[in-house]
Parts: sequence; structure tokens; C-alpha cells
Amino acid sequence: MLDFPWKIFSQTGNIETYLLMKEMESYYDEESSATPNYKEELQELDRNL
Repeated sequence: MLDFPWKIFSQTGNIETYLLMKEMESYYDEESSATPNYKEELQELDRNL
């Protein structure tokens, strides 16, 4: 997914495309770090049932 903005940036040198790519990276990093907590919460809820 992040390859597309990088290819556009490398071909055009458009700074806004680079900033978009960085924003997308931070979004995916935040989501991936939140996923384990979500799974742990679901496991805890299952135990309580």
C-alpha cells in the first residue's frame, strides 16, 4: 500500500506525496500497535462469559 505514494514521490519529487506517505505509515503503525490490545481485551471478555 505504501509503495504507491513512494513511486509517485520518487518520480515527481512532490513533497505533499511524501508527507502523505509518512502520514499513512504512522496510521498503519498506530493500528498495528493497537491490535494486540484489542485481541487481549477480546480474550478477557471470552473468559468472563
